[in-house]
Amino acid sequence: MTATAFQSWREVPDSFWHWANFRPEEFACKADGSLVVVPEFMDRLQRLRYDMNWPFVIVSGYRTPAYNTSVSNTGPDGPHTTGRAVDIRVAGARAYELIGAAHDHSFTGIGVKQHGPWERRFLHLDDLQGDKRPRIWTYFC
Repeated sequence: MTATAFQSWREVPDSFWHWANFRPEEFACKADGSLVVVPEFMDRLQRLRYDMNWPFVIVSGYRTPAYNTSVSNTGPDGPHTTGRAVDIRVAGARAYELIGAAHDHSFTGIGVKQHGPWERRFLHLDDLQGDKRPRIWTYFC
């Protein structure tokens, strides 16, 4: 499936958005509101959400290359610039459960930030391919 780009999440037609537990604005770039949607990724994320049966709070979804460069060390072509990555606020036992379920749902990148204040803890999930990338990692910032 191909990615669909929108200059603003407000331009996403209702007929296009069919992921019941999510809204386009949750995934929009925080810098300018733009959005890139990859249906295959969103389908995978929706299946994971159904299986977990608890709400996901999306911390970060799509990021423009410029915005990603300003907030991440992955630069202008990091996972969030593809429309195939998301950060979910989660901590404690639910984080542990989500890691296992994400693996079962074929997410290929799992980033774990589970230190510091609970409200700043999250898991990064993506389904990017490639042999020269980590499959699971931790954040130390």
